[in-house]
Amino acid sequence: MRHMKTGRKLGRFSTHRTAMFRNMATELLRHGRIRTTIPKAKELRRFVEPIITKAKRGDLAARRQVLRDIHDVEVVRRLFDELAPRYADRNGGYTRILKLAERRRGDGTQMCIIELVD
Repeated sequence: MRHMKTGRKLGRFSTHRTAMFRNMATELLRHGRIRTTIPKAKELRRFVEPIITKAKRGDLAARRQVLRDIHDVEVVRRLFDELAPRYADRNGGYTRILKLAERRRGDGTQMCIIELVD
């Protein structure tokens, strides 16, 4: 039975999916926006927003919890020093998904941009 098993599988094993979301989250926090497919963006939103909420706490335990998912120290430093104060008065909703009119050339899937809200 699939009780309480939410989230998309995206055609990957769980370890591959976790690694993919860690890489995508790192690049999103580094660059502020990335281009991906809509299902991946919707799942990435569920992965990134709790990380930003933990970073808003700002203590050492929160930093270590974030480092479990984001393995780049420079990105974590930027998250805690720049991004967390920017979202201090916001209760969630740190990302925005913008659908693009173009489709991917290989398989024709709908593309989008996921970006951090200013």
